[in-house]
Amino acid sequence: MLIESDPHQTRIAVLEDDRLTEIFVERHRHRGMVGNVYKGRVTRVLPGMQAAFVDVGLERDAFLYVSDVASDVESMDELEIDEPRAEEPAHHGQPSIDELLKPGQEIIVQVVKDPLPNKGARISTHVTLPGRYLVLLPTVKHFGVSRRIEDDAERERLLGVIGELPLSSGGLIVRTVGESKGLDQFESDLTYLSRLWEKIRQRATRVSAPTLLHQDLDLALRVVRDLLRSDYAVLWVDGEETYERIVEFLDQVQPGLVGKVKLFRQEATLFEQFGIEEQIEAALKSKVWLKSGGYIVINPTEALVAIDVNTGRFVGQSNLEDTVLHTNLEAVQEIVRQIRLRDLGGIIVIDLIDMIEQEHREQVFTALEGELRKDRAKTKVLNISEFGLVEVTRKRSRANLERLLTQPCPYCSGRGRIKSVATLCLNLRKELLHLRGQLGQSEVLLRVNPEISRALQQEERAILTELENTLGVHILLQSDPEMHHERFDVVEV
Repeated sequence: MLIESDPHQTRIAVLEDDRLTEIFVERHRHRGMVGNVYKGRVTRVLPGMQAAFVDVGLERDAFLYVSDVASDVESMDELEIDEPRAEEPAHHGQPSIDELLKPGQEIIVQVVKDPLPNKGARISTHVTLPGRYLVLLPTVKHFGVSRRIEDDAERERLLGVIGELPLSSGGLIVRTVGESKGLDQFESDLTYLSRLWEKIRQRATRVSAPTLLHQDLDLALRVVRDLLRSDYAVLWVDGEETYERIVEFLDQVQPGLVGKVKLFRQEATLFEQFGIEEQIEAALKSKVWLKSGGYIVINPTEALVAIDVNTGRFVGQSNLEDTVLHTNLEAVQEIVRQIRLRDLGGIIVIDLIDMIEQEHREQVFTALEGELRKDRAKTKVLNISEFGLVEVTRKRSRANLERLLTQPCPYCSGRGRIKSVATLCLNLRKELLHLRGQLGQSEVLLRVNPEISRALQQEERAILTELENTLGVHILLQSDPEMHHERFDVVEV
């Protein structure tokens, strides 16, 4: 893990086998809101959508689904929470949103998804407070174990241990790093989390909505708390103040990991030293080359993310089917890495190269499932269809890398395409023909983008000649690099 911090932003890179697999960015002026707890005021209740809008003091009202008010705790996938225990009572017949909430009502809520440019934050009344080993669920009676702890005997042991903890109300989840831990570690974690919840409740009684009651840790401490485990080789930190805070934090929650934290002292920045900048730039491109010479193309759309696999320059060794298998196997490994790195979410459709043999299809699908198990976000995957398509759904709570680091192109307004030079020259001809009979001078100045100017003097020269003859004027071309590709100005000289 690499943590690079400066006065403006903190960036964290997670590497597996020296390859970037996850990137976290937090601009200090725009901290993420997931995990923050607010006292909010209900502004609108929408029975038709079974949802409500809540003013928590942000630019847009936050959005609250009825399932986040009335139901048992949701799976909280970002915290790797398992399903409820079998002995817990099932909830049947959910109340309507207007039975639960009224406009003007003040409630305690927690942000579970950051706001997007066209959406407010998503919130829940089921507050979850993560510690190092445990997650406290103060509003819901629920006990579980991280789904990433797969050993059944260990899961049963952990459920037994947390059942002995002095918890008067609410529930608990054992986090992945809680594996093999004992009662003492869980008790200290619970003491801290219980005190934190009591402070939040006390503050809520003293203030009026909308008010921030509790802000989650900053990015560096949050990622260290949630991700750093004994299987990490090293945690490099570029920034002395951040290094000291991380060491102090780990000294309190898990002293055994302090030795893995190293302060980076070289002249080059940490991300430059490990080649992270180049990998981030590559993650913003649609085409990703594979080592074999094949490539994948990633196209995010409004409704889904489409990923296409191509053999490219890879011609294989023996026969076509083996070439296809090799490309698909290599592709699924890179696709999952890119999904995690770019934090792609929603519906993801992967168009694999068609495979004839069923055995090969199963082999590729098994490889895809294996790679997805490395992903902390919750995913569901459907079998390869007869058309060679695989559908994956993936949950995310923060803006993806593309939204975080880029903005819509002012030329194409996010279409990804602009009009061709030939089309623009013909459009210009049509607009200028509308001026027939309106020009009083013998010369006009036509100010255009350099690309359009070049075309009108070369391959589209016939358009310029026709306009001069039809309009009865001499047209002077002015090439202006500041001129938008699709715009032009006409000035009488």
